[in-house]
Formats: sequence, C-alpha cells, structure tokens
Amino acid sequence: MQPGEGFDFQQLMAQAQQMQQAVMAAQQEIAESEVEGEAGGGLVRARIRATGEVLALTIDPKVVDPEDVETLQDLIIGALNDAMATAQNLAAERLGPLAGGLGGGALPGL
Repeated sequence: MQPGEGFDFQQLMAQAQQMQQAVMAAQQEIAESEVEGEAGGGLVRARIRATGEVLALTIDPKVVDPEDVETLQDLIIGALNDAMATAQNLAAERLGPLAGGLGGGALPGL
C-alpha cells in the first residue's frame, strides 16, 4: 500500500469470505473421506472415516490365537492408529495450503 492510499476493507472481507468457504469445503471433503490402516503386514485392517468413525475391521483368521489375545489386541490398536495417522495426513494435505492464508496457524477442531 502506498502512502495516501486507503485500506480496502471490503476487499479484505471478500478474501476472508473466500478463505472461509474454501476451508469449509475442505473440511466437508475430509469428513466424507475414508482411509485404511493396517498392522501385522495386513493381518488386521481398519477402514475409518477421516472423522474417526470406524467403518470396518478385518482380521485374518491366521492371527486369532485364543492363547494370545494380547497380540490380537495390539494389532487392532495398531491398525486403528495407522488409519488415524492417515486421516490426519489427509487433513493436513487438504487444509495445508489454506492454513498458509491464515498466517500458518493451526485450525481449531482439526
């Protein structure tokens, strides 16, 4: 801005509204996305929505051992955590360019 020029508040508000619409669209896209995670080389697989809702859990019968329930529990936790990490990466990928327009700060609720 040059000395003597007025600040264009209306333009700033229009840009803020565009940014808000872009963020809302990205959040909706993320909420509708499904991601997968796995553990034990694919013996346990989890499919979740990027919001964290578990949609499916697949366990290969080879891993079911009544004498070793702890390993199965660990594999399930690992698959869910892998899926959640994928969901977080998806959100960062989709919202990353938009966060730059907000000064690079974190977006609340994500």
